[in-house]
Amino acid sequence: MGVKVVKFGGSSLADAGQIKKAAAIIKSDADRRFVVPSAPGKRFSEDIKVTDMLYACYEKASLGEDFTPDFENIKRRYYEIIEGLGLTLSLEEQFAQIKANLAHAGREYAASRGEYLNGIVIAAYLDFTFIDAADVIVFSDEGVMLRHETVAKLRERLKDVEHAVIPGFYGRSLSGVVRTFSRGGSDVTGSLVARALHAQVYENWTDVSGVLVADPRVVDDPVVIPVITYKELRELSYMGFSVLHEDAIFPVRTAGIPINIRNTNSPEDAGTLIVADDDATEDPSLRTITGIAGKKGFAAVNMEKAMMNSEVGFVRDVLNVFADMGILVEHMPSGIDTLSIIADAAALEGREEQLLAALRKAVNPDHVEIEPDIALLAVVGRGMRRTRGTAARIFASLAHARINVKMIDQGSSELNVIVGVNEHDLHQAIRCIYDAFIASTL
Repeated sequence: MGVKVVKFGGSSLADAGQIKKAAAIIKSDADRRFVVPSAPGKRFSEDIKVTDMLYACYEKASLGEDFTPDFENIKRRYYEIIEGLGLTLSLEEQFAQIKANLAHAGREYAASRGEYLNGIVIAAYLDFTFIDAADVIVFSDEGVMLRHETVAKLRERLKDVEHAVIPGFYGRSLSGVVRTFSRGGSDVTGSLVARALHAQVYENWTDVSGVLVADPRVVDDPVVIPVITYKELRELSYMGFSVLHEDAIFPVRTAGIPINIRNTNSPEDAGTLIVADDDATEDPSLRTITGIAGKKGFAAVNMEKAMMNSEVGFVRDVLNVFADMGILVEHMPSGIDTLSIIADAAALEGREEQLLAALRKAVNPDHVEIEPDIALLAVVGRGMRRTRGTAARIFASLAHARINVKMIDQGSSELNVIVGVNEHDLHQAIRCIYDAFIASTL
């Protein structure tokens, strides 16, 4: 029998009704033996997440203010869930301990209690073993998660456990202080549990039916990506594709464990499977492009110099200027006598003249200028490797929409094409490419 690790986000566990849905999903597959829950999220748009309620209590407690009414609201939220699940469970001991510790145990301790309490409730409802994440997720005293020590602890603790609930988002430092992950904490916990158990799949249940080809705020009703590779996801995430934090991907990626993004409210949907490159070679659903993502906030430093291509060390000297100023180079398209450096506009702000002066001193260009308001657009897809004319279709669609291309960059892997456009053209550019490659095939 295989093992599936299932993580449920806050929206999937916001109230008793949602927890019942999650429990039905877990019970429908005997391989779903290990559960990683988040704290209860919003039940409706104006609602407050339990984690935010805990933060508010901590702020008052740390200032010596009375937080009792706020804390009673948190207790009421959990007892509504317990009653809705038909449980005879008391959390009074846990609530008393949290209230007593809140002022001095720290902000991270306060935030972690949402997952901790929800884990106890869900373990009781499922009749699974509850394992406090503080006992198995290890941080250094500086707050860095120690992956090898964590995986070793998880394996030792879980080796004789058939079913367990391990709360997400937090762990404990070597000196015994509760610490939390900075982003996507429950996702990271689920990934670590999956790695420790050599799971056959890590299921991440949320409120969407998988990863979308494009941002739904830009493209109306974009389709779901059936299968995406870790490399493709990394390329898209670089451009702001918000799916899973890199820290949540790394443990399972290195172990070759696929991630399945699923929808708690539509469990019949297959969702998106995130796999290693070798596992996607025979994908029957393969399109030419997998996803489109874009990001604003870049600037181009454009240089011209006659016979630049014959000047040994020219590019090195330019890059040294950026390195000395601590400016990260994003892309570097070039011609025979031209070179452009694409960088984060925020990193240049207030330092433009300093940068231009340093470049003039280092390489003595015939002309150098900074062009602001650049957006980068990534068109990503392993299907481009086997499809001729992909770049031509991309630029034809942009030309048809009268969008001027500022920059073109394609990696040797043929996995992505990066296009630079004016910021005000970015959303239209994404829609044009989506229409050309996806909408036209539906």
